[in-house]
Amino acid sequence: QVQLVESGGDSVQAGGSLRLSCTFYGYTYSWSSMDMGWFRQAPGKEREGVTCIDSYASTNYTDSVKGRFTISKDSAKNILYLQMNSLKPEDTAMYYCAADFSLRRCALMRGADFRYWGQGTRVTVSS
Repeated sequence: QVQLVESGGDSVQAGGSLRLSCTFYGYTYSWSSMDMGWFRQAPGKEREGVTCIDSYASTNYTDSVKGRFTISKDSAKNILYLQMNSLKPEDTAMYYCAADFSLRRCALMRGADFRYWGQGTRVTVSS
């Protein structure tokens, strides 16, 4: 079984930075076989894929965060990170970590392709 626990959400001013963490609980072989992504959902909006990293460490980003957000993994600690810089008010949302066994899920970053989800961590960016 896989469990994901996010942390790091906070309220920040526009232009600030945050780092979100997603701790993976499961078998070690599972961690290395996973595509893992960050999704977000703003109030009144649909969930969107923000970024994803596959089992080969290839990454994908939605256009609105390219150059500002960076996804990374610490395989020694089984933690997925999302470094968010130059935050904008439109980045305000609940952020979720998601994972599933690698199957080119990062190409489309569709939430429906991921079975395992964390509970979410809230990010609020004020102008």
